[in-house]
Amino acid sequence: MKFISFVINIKKKISTAKISFLAVLISGILVQDSYGQVKHPEVINMVFSSDAHYGVTRKSFRGDSNVTGTIVNAAMIKQINSLPNVQIPDDGGVNAGNTIGPIDFMIQTGDIANRMEPPVQSAAASWAQFENDYVNGLNVKGHNGLPAKLLLVPGNHDISNAIGFPRAMRPLTDQTSMVGIYNMMMKPAIPLTNQTFDYAKDKINYSFNLKGIHILFITLWPDSAERIWMTKDLDTVNPKTPVMIFTHDQPTSEAKHFTNPKAPFKITTDNAFEDLVSEHYKEGYTAAKDDGATDKEQLGFVAFLKAHPNIKAYFHGNSNWNEYYTYTGPDNDVKLQVFRVDSPMKGKYSAKDEKQLSFQLISLEPQSQALTVRECLWNSSPAKANQKIVFGQSITVSLKVE
Repeated sequence: MKFISFVINIKKKISTAKISFLAVLISGILVQDSYGQVKHPEVINMVFSSDAHYGVTRKSFRGDSNVTGTIVNAAMIKQINSLPNVQIPDDGGVNAGNTIGPIDFMIQTGDIANRMEPPVQSAAASWAQFENDYVNGLNVKGHNGLPAKLLLVPGNHDISNAIGFPRAMRPLTDQTSMVGIYNMMMKPAIPLTNQTFDYAKDKINYSFNLKGIHILFITLWPDSAERIWMTKDLDTVNPKTPVMIFTHDQPTSEAKHFTNPKAPFKITTDNAFEDLVSEHYKEGYTAAKDDGATDKEQLGFVAFLKAHPNIKAYFHGNSNWNEYYTYTGPDNDVKLQVFRVDSPMKGKYSAKDEKQLSFQLISLEPQSQALTVRECLWNSSPAKANQKIVFGQSITVSLKVE
């Protein structure tokens, strides 16, 4: 390793005491966990986005119309690549007033491929474009000098492409984006193929510890089946360790994402259930759309939050706008800090106003367990050739477990 060689080469030129100090300093820089992350950075930076939706077009973008997902996502990645030299406003949050510096993680929480309802392209075509932009195009590096670690979970569109949908798709199924996410994140000894992938058992659930913070990534939504895995995982974690969850669906999820409660429990055209989460819908035989449509389903998640009060933050996409809010459950008896993020292609607001396009910068100070999440408006001056990131709303929260 170059650092070690450097120490050896200068050994004859400096005192033993100085060598010892330098070696300790360098070893501190080099200590890494299994995800390649330096264990002791002063501030850990993560970029959070969701719902890339390759396969659809934006009505307008930077003076053009019907702009493809690959053009828009590539433009966002270009802006993300500029982050290390961007100065954070003096907003009182983590790393305020300083340049951002290294980016340790790039997090994308699903709907990489849009659902393949004609004329939308195949999941295979979308995954290839995603790899080109997010894997090959992203060039920011972490504190360890290595490329930022890309962390993924699937969205409802990725899953529907793999298992089928009530309405016709072309092709009828394409598992490519699900298989790509699974192999990249789960790293099986024998990589899955479209032929060997089985959604019933091949869930994309993983976790890691990051300097005193435990981070969970789960498939779509914490339903009863997911919570079995989550319980086993959290049983290995000190109850005083803060936990952050990244997934696709908001804490309320959507009724249509549950499994059809009517035998034979399959995807059909008559009641709109998509069989994306294993749990059967409890509130009728049609996927309701009203605000209370998943109240019964949420009660299990609420009980889980009460049993694990160290779950301090929840990050999601799916509903596609930037918002920081508190989830309280159907009976207003829990409090969970939630972070909803925008989509480059299907934003609730940014789809109509491209100046509102955003991703989030997550800055974590492990020693104090302070977390700041900042909205990064990356297309605020569409007519300009060289865009500059503008910071929008931000929030700073404590992850400390009382």
